[in-house]
Parts: sequence; C-alpha cells; structure tokens
Amino acid sequence: MAMGDIAFNLLIFFVILARAQDDSHVNWQPAKTKILESAGHSKVSIVIDSKNAVHLNGKPIGLAQLSPAVEEILGTAPAGERGVLLKVHKDSTALHFEPVIEAISEAGGDLVHILEKESP
Repeated sequence: MAMGDIAFNLLIFFVILARAQDDSHVNWQPAKTKILESAGHSKVSIVIDSKNAVHLNGKPIGLAQLSPAVEEILGTAPAGERGVLLKVHKDSTALHFEPVIEAISEAGGDLVHILEKESP
C-alpha cells in the first residue's frame, strides 16, 4: 500500500513541475499603471528583457521562431484558454515589442500584457 502512495505523490510532483514556467532568471522591470486586472492562468509566457532579448517560457527565442512556437504550445486550446502573458521591460521601445505582439496575433493567442501597479 505504501508503494502506491509514493507513486501517486511522485506523479503529482512531476505534473506540478511540468506546468511550471520559470522565467525568474530573465532580467526585466514591468511598466506601471494605476488600474490592474487579474491575468489568470496561461500556458505561454513571453518576456522582453532589459537587453531586448525575447524569451518564450524562460528560454531565449528568435522572432522568426516565435509565432510557430506559440502556436504549437497553444495547440487546439479553445477561445478563452489561449492566453499569452507578455512581460515587456519598462524601457523597451515599440521597435522591439510590436513584432512580438504581431507574432502572438499570428499564432492565435490572446495577449495579456503584464504590468505593475503604480505606487501612490
């Protein structure tokens, strides 16, 4: 009986780890706004860091590969479950983030821009 419990706990452990998207090593600072809404859950996270490098789910990626990679991750997810979290460094210009927004759109993703609440 104990072996079944161990196997079940290991299964839960690996499922939780498989869904994690670790982009904590990416250096970025969010833009600020006064009003925020909850982002919810997403399978895809894209970060444009302080050096304007693009990262998909924590791994560096080129702009040419971004749209097909996002489309592959989203797969056949229905509308409402195709959220893509976009984290853009506060000093990035449109030259760097507009192609990323276009790639998300081409892949059929629903863009969610991640911001930080402004301090009063």
